[in-house]
Order: sequence, then C-alpha cells, then structure tokens
Amino acid sequence: MGGRGVLSGERGSAVVEFVLVSLLIMVLLLAVLQVAVYVHVRNVVTASAQEGARYAANADVDSGAGAGRTLEVVGRATSAQTARGLACSSVEEVDGTGLTLVVVRCSGSVPALLGALGNLLPLDVTGRAVKEIA
Repeated sequence: MGGRGVLSGERGSAVVEFVLVSLLIMVLLLAVLQVAVYVHVRNVVTASAQEGARYAANADVDSGAGAGRTLEVVGRATSAQTARGLACSSVEEVDGTGLTLVVVRCSGSVPALLGALGNLLPLDVTGRAVKEIA
C-alpha cells in the first residue's frame, strides 16, 4: 500500500470533474454563439428592410414592393429558412412634416443553433425611406 497517495473513494473523480466542467463550458460557448447569430441576423434584417424601403421609394416602383425586396435580400445574405421565418409589410405613411415615407416592417424570430430548440429570440425591425415624387 505504499506511496500511491490516492484514496480508494477518490478514484475517477478527475474524470467526473472534467466532464462536468466540459459541459458547463460547452453551454456557455453555445450561448455566446447564439447571441452572435442573433446580432448578425438582426443587423442583416435591419439593413435589408432599409434596402427594401429605398427600393420601394423610387418613383417608378410600387410602395408594396419593399417587403418582397427585403425578403429577397435577407434570403441572399443569410438563408432561405431565415427569410421564410419573417413576415414583412411595406406601406406608405405621411410624417409630421408632410413627407411621404415608405415604411418596411419585418417581424419574426431567429432560429436557434440547436434546431430542436426552435425559434427562440424575437425580431422586429423597421426601415424607412422618403418616397420620390413622379
């Protein structure tokens, strides 16, 4: 029995500790990655809504075309699945100064990294542009 220094009750404890710490690190890593994906998709959808509003604000374009243009840009920049998960609308509004604006609103959710969790984080963005006069 000489010199081993490990009690019989502690055998395998290093493996269990490694597994528990590894699980915690993996959960934290996935959470950070999910936040990064959310921020990226939100930025892409915001820029796409602004692009859709600018497109629909042209004098020779119907104002309702902004929503379709937004979904097209989102689909190219991210994925078709992300674009299908969005509901976008495009309308004309008059602001307090009398300018006619094209407003594109998109709402939906960002898909989770683990597909089994579904869509976790809500997304609601708006893009605006001044309508050109024909």
